[in-house]
Amino acid sequence: MRVLPSEATTNPSTSQPTSNNAPHLARDLRVSHATAVVVGTIIGSGIFLVPAEMMRAVGTAKLVYLAWIVGGILSFLGALTYAELGAMKPQSGGEYVYVRDAYGPLASFLYAWSWFIIAKPGSMATIATGMMQILGGYSLLSFLPKRMVPGIPFTWAQLAAVALIIFISTINYIGVKKAGDFQVIFTALKIVIVVGVIAVSFFGGHGSWSNFLTTYSGATGGFAGFMIALVAALWAYDGWNDLNMVAEEVDHPERSVPIALIAGVGIVAALYMLLNAAVQYALPAHAMALSKRAASDAVMVSLGAGAASIFAGLMAIQMLATINGTTLSGARIPYALARDGYFFEAIAKVHPRYLTPANAIVFQGALAVILVSLVGKFQQLFSLTIFAEWLFYMIATSTIFVFRWKEPDAPRPYKAWGYPAVPALFIVAAGILLFYTFAENLKYPMIPTALIGPPVNSLSSGGALVILLGVPVFWWFASRRKQP
Repeated sequence: MRVLPSEATTNPSTSQPTSNNAPHLARDLRVSHATAVVVGTIIGSGIFLVPAEMMRAVGTAKLVYLAWIVGGILSFLGALTYAELGAMKPQSGGEYVYVRDAYGPLASFLYAWSWFIIAKPGSMATIATGMMQILGGYSLLSFLPKRMVPGIPFTWAQLAAVALIIFISTINYIGVKKAGDFQVIFTALKIVIVVGVIAVSFFGGHGSWSNFLTTYSGATGGFAGFMIALVAALWAYDGWNDLNMVAEEVDHPERSVPIALIAGVGIVAALYMLLNAAVQYALPAHAMALSKRAASDAVMVSLGAGAASIFAGLMAIQMLATINGTTLSGARIPYALARDGYFFEAIAKVHPRYLTPANAIVFQGALAVILVSLVGKFQQLFSLTIFAEWLFYMIATSTIFVFRWKEPDAPRPYKAWGYPAVPALFIVAAGILLFYTFAENLKYPMIPTALIGPPVNSLSSGGALVILLGVPVFWWFASRRKQP
């Protein structure tokens, strides 16, 4: 049975009144769905690829593990803070709502702009394209990288990626519970795959504990090397904030959102630590550093090439949960923005039958399809938005201090453990990461090159440009906005 938001006369994302007869988003996501959104969105192809990148950066198992631990702690600190914000303000858009209520509409518009124009549909495009690249390595699907029509730069892989985006968007269109059930199923598959790699690597009979003492002499080394490894770890942990964007459709969000965030990040951290240990047990440091797909090579060492081939296919299939979680959360950002009157009114419509932000889902899917068609140029464009992503992580986290000061008596079903030290530490760490990574135009890539290709040397200025382009767009929508 669907549970609808209790606000029958007031829109939960804004003070503007709504009709009693207008359809509302359905609270159909249970705590199991919410946890699957966290776990399934975080665990993607990154964890299977970045161990090699991290070893090339630091050269020893000890420092690789230190980067995983620091990255996990930082992500957990962010999740603790977002748990309070999500329970206090369980509305569509998540961070958009926090920034709006703390710093005003312009700041929140720029956040939303940087996410729904490029970052979210861009993530969908990247995941879909990456999935097809993996599948294209099989002889039966070797046609995927080839052009459909000679002379036209559009491949069968791009067509398949477009079809995948449409398929996932359709699932989200016809009901948030269907999308949630899909997320639970494929997140469970993710966990089975990760546990399987851990098991075969440790018990395949070809690994050695002595591999933990080996080193890679060609590592970058030093503080710069550790920062590369830390950024790679944070990239693998990325996505823990997505649940907050769909909090308005979570049943009993004051309880479910904190549980899902804290448990989800904890589950992922435990799996990541075990998987990294398994890979290092199976491969010496130099083999791990020189591998293109360290986890796949660990399986090959343990069980042979046939098992590694099967694992590669499963790795592609498990990405369905990542793209579904990204689609589910991303569509709520333009929906919340439009509901506030700062985007096209049609995007704020809720489907009368399916009770989903249907037009926002279609809009987001269309942008993702466009980016798939232009994927070569997109990889650089998407990397530019990483600057905006971490900047707004830091800004959204800072809103907890604003709300504690401005709204001291507001209901807080969950209060962040360790406040104010926990959010302050996350903000400081994010600030250091931003400064070190972007201030000098990236002397090393922000995102592992195995994931996106060559680094872009003007990321900081490019990311800032993406944000600033949203200012005139905001003023145009603000001038046309209907006042309540």
